[in-house]
Amino acid sequence: MTNKILNHSIRRAKHSDISGMIRLLRILFSIETDFIIDEGTQQRGLEMMLEDCTNRYIMVAELNSQIIGMCTAQILVSTAEGGIVALIEDLVVGDVYRGQGIGKELLLAMESWAVARGVKRLQLLADRNNIRALEFYKRMSWKSTQMICLKRGTCEGLM
Repeated sequence: MTNKILNHSIRRAKHSDISGMIRLLRILFSIETDFIIDEGTQQRGLEMMLEDCTNRYIMVAELNSQIIGMCTAQILVSTAEGGIVALIEDLVVGDVYRGQGIGKELLLAMESWAVARGVKRLQLLADRNNIRALEFYKRMSWKSTQMICLKRGTCEGLM
């Protein structure tokens, strides 16, 4: 892919960005087979994140008034760290803009946000079959752990 010099900006997301972010989540969820796209569900999740400026954060990359990348994070408390950690989620860049440093910019901006809040560890989940993403995280000095992700249905689904 050709490296173009883009005149894009990285900024905090706002409510008017939701439709662009849902478009990007459609791309991400086509790769991450554990998830399905449901625009109403994703809209509710994005709205919840945008309403809690203290513990949740969404960064977007914008070019010519179009959202071309995004990254979300949420603050959690870790007993292992004895403090707060951040879970990075939903790092995705539009197909035609990949390989141009936008993902790196988004991830570094999110790391800066986390550091400013006293986060002791950043963590993320990635689809084990998304080789391109795993190679990207390795280049960004992220390390694999021995942990695996398990899930169970919602509270309503458990009853």
